[in-house]
Amino acid sequence: MSLPLIPLLLLSTAMPAAPDPEVPASTAQQPQQQDGDIVVTARRREERIQEVPVALSVLSGATLAEAGAFNVARIQQSQPALQFYSSNPRNTAINIRGLGAPFGLTNDGIEQGVGFYVDGVYIGRVGASTFDFVDVERVEVLRGPQGTLYGKNTTAGAINITTRKPSFTPEVRYEASAGGYDFLQLKASASAPIADDKLAVRLSTSVTKRKGTIYDTKSDTNLHRLDNYGVRGQLLWRAAPNLDLTLSGDFNLQNPLCCVQYYVRTGATQRPLNRQYAALAAAFGYAPPSTNPFDRKTDLDADINSRQEIGGASLVANWDLGPATVTSVSAWRYWDWQPANDRDFVGLPITTVSQNPSQQKQVSQELRIASNGRNKLDYTAGIFLFHQTIDTQGSQVQGPAASRWLLNPTGAAANNPATLNGLTSNNTINFSNTSFAVFGKLNWEALPSLRIQPGLRVNYDKKSGFYESIVSIHNARYNFVATADNAAALLGAGTATADQFNTLAPQRYSPKFDQWNVSGDLTVSYDFSRDVHGYATYARSFKSGGINLSGLPLNQTNTAVDLSTQTVKPEKVNHFEIGLKNQFLDRRLTLNLAGFWTEISDYQATVNNNAINVIRGYLANAGKVRSRGFEWDSSFRPSERANVYFNGAYTDAKYTRFTNAPCPPELSGGTAITNPATQTAAPAGQQGFSPSSCNISGQVLPGISKWALGFGGEVNAPVEGGQVYLGYDGSWRSRFSSNPSPSAYTWIQGYALSNFRLGYRKGKVNAFAWVRNAFDKRYFELLSVQSGNTGLIVGQPGDPRTWGFTIGGSF
Repeated sequence: MSLPLIPLLLLSTAMPAAPDPEVPASTAQQPQQQDGDIVVTARRREERIQEVPVALSVLSGATLAEAGAFNVARIQQSQPALQFYSSNPRNTAINIRGLGAPFGLTNDGIEQGVGFYVDGVYIGRVGASTFDFVDVERVEVLRGPQGTLYGKNTTAGAINITTRKPSFTPEVRYEASAGGYDFLQLKASASAPIADDKLAVRLSTSVTKRKGTIYDTKSDTNLHRLDNYGVRGQLLWRAAPNLDLTLSGDFNLQNPLCCVQYYVRTGATQRPLNRQYAALAAAFGYAPPSTNPFDRKTDLDADINSRQEIGGASLVANWDLGPATVTSVSAWRYWDWQPANDRDFVGLPITTVSQNPSQQKQVSQELRIASNGRNKLDYTAGIFLFHQTIDTQGSQVQGPAASRWLLNPTGAAANNPATLNGLTSNNTINFSNTSFAVFGKLNWEALPSLRIQPGLRVNYDKKSGFYESIVSIHNARYNFVATADNAAALLGAGTATADQFNTLAPQRYSPKFDQWNVSGDLTVSYDFSRDVHGYATYARSFKSGGINLSGLPLNQTNTAVDLSTQTVKPEKVNHFEIGLKNQFLDRRLTLNLAGFWTEISDYQATVNNNAINVIRGYLANAGKVRSRGFEWDSSFRPSERANVYFNGAYTDAKYTRFTNAPCPPELSGGTAITNPATQTAAPAGQQGFSPSSCNISGQVLPGISKWALGFGGEVNAPVEGGQVYLGYDGSWRSRFSSNPSPSAYTWIQGYALSNFRLGYRKGKVNAFAWVRNAFDKRYFELLSVQSGNTGLIVGQPGDPRTWGFTIGGSF
């Protein structure tokens, strides 16, 4: 394939950092060298961001604090190419340029395509990335494959978080915020030497509280609250002038009443009219507390929560040998997830329990060597070992309203609550993942100003799992045994009725996957001048194959399991990128451009099995997807009294071939038929018929806006030896699909958000008032389809307007 002709795109710096209270306003920006340039470690060495031939943005700790971006979800507003979606921490996805993780339900047996790192430690579960930032120095966002530089393969990009290190100069930092919805956030850190020039310690903590923004009329409770606590400790030992070791440990606890989706709208499906939402609700005399979702009211009849613990320890050693530095990163981490959900989304006892408590443990070891300085030939090479286990204990219980809601009302069983009341599925899910990699990258100055940078990665992945669902009702228990033709057999006392079996079916299987793959990249960069740098990159990458651990698809009668869907093949990525990084006017004006074209075959997509009346996402390999576009980052500091930034991304992300996709709700729910020529419902437009699958080739990928912008700036004036300043941060994104197969019912319309701050800074103190979503924009983060094709569309709204006051500083 030849490189397509596309416009240059921009990338590198994100919005300019707000001045750090410790730095005079005339020089405050982001992590700096003496010449004022931003320094990053994206390529495992300290470099000027403008000279790094990677699409890269950086946000300083000061910028994060003033923007109120205290977790990953909040940094996407200033990062147009970054997408973060979370219906709850376990069902979280971080994507870059629309790629990285399947949109929808999380599956324990797959990996993310966007690597998440904290102080060099890879975080194996996306849910574990939802902690509050504590004592962060900077956040780097890298776009595009990074597998030849990072321990874990990252086919879509990486988020690299660096925290502040222990200091041999005593210091204390503090930050306190209070505001609407009883918002309270306290952050503090302290660092001091224990032994002069030998041993130093740093302790950091954060507490975040806020009243919920959604009111539950049944429990008289405000949901979607914030209740977060985090603590982090670091011990730095300079064992020798050229050897230092940093021992770190952290603990994070979150206990929000989250996450709820509720009534947004209804739409017609192919289900019989007496089994669609309007008729079903009428049969119970049910109405939601409001049909306006921005009244922020729901009526849950089941417990809801998303309590999680996140923690771990790491030991990082850096040994400077002169020409090169050897780095070792050893880590152990855990994630304990204790949820409760109302997964029928209405105030009726249809599904009274639906939850998947999960415990993850991981150990990792990375050892790498990187040349020091800037030489004719620079290099980075490393090995990486990773082992992860996940244990999940799922359960689902049907309530007394399940029979009438889920079964055909023309039958006697639907009018007997006892048919499904108490029907229970208890799931045991185990996962083991071991991976090993050798990776490296060279940087050769072939000619003055011309550098050739090849990279190579050899990767091995081995995954195994176990899934068992045991179904019980009225003291009878049913296990699943696969016969020679994969027909279901029941073991246990009693006899399951067809209605019970078709609602919750037992399953058992033990998938396995292992594979070697080789990937690599080649970058050619050229320094046109001191402040103009260009690059072109080709990368051939792989996202590891996976195993399905959320239940396998069944046939229409739920009497056969398709065991061929136990595993999914690796994604194969071909990536092209060109970029130009520019600075003008004595580096006060930055304009960085980047253009990309990424094609993925065997794309791993989450699909839903709507043959049964339970949400069950499973993985499949779509034929091919393509993401292409361009990005720009620009900032301008005309004087010490003002700065502005304008970042943007155009992303054209589509399924180029997906002929057997699940159908959108408007084509689902009827009698399954297949029209091989069109793969659409036939007879055309006739109620009650659905295609067995749909061809969505050429349609957009979910969750990605074609256009996304981030913009803002700050002006200041001297007052009483300090500064008064006014800052603004805005964002806008065009509409996007919120369903794996685009549906007329699940488009989220474009929206703009505006944040303002007004403050005073003097010396090491910074105090400011702020308002976020200042114009109280009503928008959705997610829309979802109720299981079973009733036509109910539920959603999760974004935060309303909030306001508050923050004071921070150091001494």
